Amino acid sequence: MTSCARTRPGPLTPDTSIDTSALLREDRIGPRDGAGKTVVVAMSGGVDSAVTALVMRERGYRVVGMNLRLFSPDDEDHRANPCCGIPAIEDARATCAAIGVPFYAINMEIEFGEAVIDTFVNEYAEGRTPNPCLECNRHVKFRHLVHRARQLGADTLATGHYARVVHGDPSRGIPHRLYRAVDTRKDQSYVLYTMTQDQLGYIQFPLGGLTKPEVRQLAHAFGLPVADKAESQEICFVGNRSYADFVSARRPDVTRPGDIVTEGGEVIGQHRGLVNHTVGQRRGIGIAAPKPYFVLQLRTRENQLVVGSREQAQASAVTVDRVSMTAGAWPEEPFDASAVVRYRGAPSPATITLGEPGSGGATTEFHGGEGPIASPGQAIVFYRDDEVLGGGTISEVHRRQADGAARAAG
Repeated sequence: MTSCARTRPGPLTPDTSIDTSALLREDRIGPRDGAGKTVVVAMSGGVDSAVTALVMRERGYRVVGMNLRLFSPDDEDHRANPCCGIPAIEDARATCAAIGVPFYAINMEIEFGEAVIDTFVNEYAEGRTPNPCLECNRHVKFRHLVHRARQLGADTLATGHYARVVHGDPSRGIPHRLYRAVDTRKDQSYVLYTMTQDQLGYIQFPLGGLTKPEVRQLAHAFGLPVADKAESQEICFVGNRSYADFVSARRPDVTRPGDIVTEGGEVIGQHRGLVNHTVGQRRGIGIAAPKPYFVLQLRTRENQLVVGSREQAQASAVTVDRVSMTAGAWPEEPFDASAVVRYRGAPSPATITLGEPGSGGATTEFHGGEGPIASPGQAIVFYRDDEVLGGGTISEVHRRQADGAARAAG
């Protein structure tokens, strides 16, 4: 772990021509309760984490910036995707210097490679659809950041995620709760459902009550050096390449051509490697037909791409494993919730039946005329209004058939 020299705190003052008072109200950013307390802020080098550090300073905390170096792109100057390499570290360092807070950089490329990149590649090679951001949060960011923050004696950890935490009192049976962000276009609660009660009690998301334009406004008002920095739109380690290119470079076996078949086994075309396809895909299959085909399943053992109609692609139910419930309790009775199977996907009404305590398993049955298009490996997250109840990983998809029957695909 390396650090930059400490700088004199508080050099930044707001541009008086920009009114920030409404954005810095306690009902927007949290209470001004930081006197005598220290917060570690996860600094990615982007505008969201920069404003998070600024907001926590405005709330009275002694701020310590911490950057996790997770992945170094192959190109020397890191242009492929600068969010994880040296440019990101330098932007985070510059922000901390501007705000006047200490900065620490931690190299966690090995942990990230093992827990996130290797899992991503292997899951895609098995025909599943993983979410690397969720796995990064689960295995790297919150586990190690919380540990490091506590090692430094910090009272809390803050990150630039768009979500909200309402802290409870577990000693009195009142759990901490996780909610969607105010800005639904930026909400990241889908990739945070694995957080434990211990983590939720220690972590703050001060941007959860702000919108992205308001965050930019604060950055400009205080003259932060990353105020106009563009957002990273891709998975950090993939960059501007395709998922298929990234995976095939590490697993050349996934590029073998094979048959495109219907559910009944009729061969109707050839694919150029299963890695080029995901369940639910409509474009790029390469088959002309009166109605578009959708990818239903990737049969990796047979190297077959199974396609069908949109109706066939819709799930009637899914089997879920690695389930965690955000409030910590494991409901014994089935419960109704809105289920989301894609990042910022549309919610589907569903009934969730959990397995025995400790099993980590559940079955989710969808209601209504149209179910979501789901894939093994995807996360499914359960909501009640804006509250995150929990979630898990889809292991098997039960799909509707044209004749009303159901069939499982895992």
